[in-house]
Amino acid sequence: MRAEEPRLDAAGALAFKDHLREAVRDAPPRVVLDLGAVDFLDSSGLGAVVAARKFVANGALELAALTPAVARVFRLTRMDSVFTIYPDVPQAIAG
Repeated sequence: MRAEEPRLDAAGALAFKDHLREAVRDAPPRVVLDLGAVDFLDSSGLGAVVAARKFVANGALELAALTPAVARVFRLTRMDSVFTIYPDVPQAIAG
């Protein structure tokens, strides 16, 4: 699954969260979210990603291809210790 919006902020977080909820409804137990197109993530966007983790049956939402700005948010909030994060999608798939 790939996030296509360059910004995950208060303006689009609710729609993003709703989209993820629908997308993972019948998903396999492990879902990889490609964030390579996201250049900006604020607390609302982070909240949407955290909420999406709860939508996956066993909570196995893994992240891939974080841009430097997005990776920084995950580090600063220590969410990088909550999520499995891969440098790119191929490594996540092989994961």
